[in-house]
Amino acid sequence: MTSERTPFVLIFLLWGAGLGAAAQYAKVSVVFDQLPQLYPNAGALIGFAVSLVGFLGIIFGVVAGVLVAQIRYRRALIYALWLGAAVSAVQAFVPPFEWFLVSRAIEGLSHLAMVVAAPTLIAQLSAPKDRGFTLTLWGTFFGVAFAVLAWAGLPLVDAFGVPVLFAAHAVYMAVFACILSLVLTKGIGGAQPDPVSFSAILKRHAVIYKSASIAAPGLGWLFYTFCFVSVLTVLPPFIPEESRVWVMGTMPLASIVSSMTLGVYLLRHVTAVRVVIIGFSSSALCMGWLWINPGGPFACVALAACLGLIQGASFTAVPQLNDSASSQAQANGAMAQMGNLGNTIGTPIMVAALAWLGYAALPIFVGIALIAGLCVHLALGQMRKTV
Repeated sequence: MTSERTPFVLIFLLWGAGLGAAAQYAKVSVVFDQLPQLYPNAGALIGFAVSLVGFLGIIFGVVAGVLVAQIRYRRALIYALWLGAAVSAVQAFVPPFEWFLVSRAIEGLSHLAMVVAAPTLIAQLSAPKDRGFTLTLWGTFFGVAFAVLAWAGLPLVDAFGVPVLFAAHAVYMAVFACILSLVLTKGIGGAQPDPVSFSAILKRHAVIYKSASIAAPGLGWLFYTFCFVSVLTVLPPFIPEESRVWVMGTMPLASIVSSMTLGVYLLRHVTAVRVVIIGFSSSALCMGWLWINPGGPFACVALAACLGLIQGASFTAVPQLNDSASSQAQANGAMAQMGNLGNTIGTPIMVAALAWLGYAALPIFVGIALIAGLCVHLALGQMRKTV
């Protein structure tokens, strides 16, 4: 289904639900340095408190596209919001650390369903002329969530404690579940039966990752997500204390502004893949700046702005590289899978690397990941030219 007129109010509500999905990462990431106070015996496992949300997405990212289509996108989104609300409510009671990690894994089911269903609904509801804007808007959901939780969530935690932040997230998810239950038309994005046998899923993975068009957005997204969440999680202690709060609040906003202004402008003149390449290369240069100027506030903000170019352009690349609805669905499934892989491994790897090399690990590991993302897109672009 493609709309001739875009229902922007509904689009923004779906984006708002996406903020709740991103907050499933951000609510723990922004208070990461305070988690040892809640769980003093967690040790190095504390890094998985951020990343376990994505564990199930690594395994079931492609499968999710099939299952969500079968049970209908509207129903899947609303169920996922309610599940997310329930899990956050449990976390607000500070369960033992082992059960907290289990809850984070369960939260991955909610997150995965939302990041598959919501952008699919946005694409279906958007008029073709507006799809670049609406998908770029969707691409900002991680940055906006981190900004909101840095600006509003941290003062809430300072005043009332970490459990109150989890309770507030539970309320937010429940409110959006109620609203979307009322405003989303039943039957939207109807069921699309598709085989879900083990052999069929293996074949689907092979088709996706052998294709230089279907796989490209997801493979680039892997390196972006590896960098984005891990940087926002481990960078704060290295920023001068007098600048830390405004820098951590400004970084997600900078990524949003660059995505919705410079990013949208560039998408009118060059391909989405070209914008992603510009984002990776400029972000790598910013990591060089941060190596020379450790924790420099302006270098941090510049890095976030450059990463913002990758956000919306990666989602816009899906329909640009893939004409059919089925190939677009496969590309979105790969983005969910690779994004969850990047989110899951990013923070633990960076925490371990920092313990090994100190601050130098940040520009080295993130810089390598950014250059790898750039090289992957260049290589896949060359493959598409030779087909």
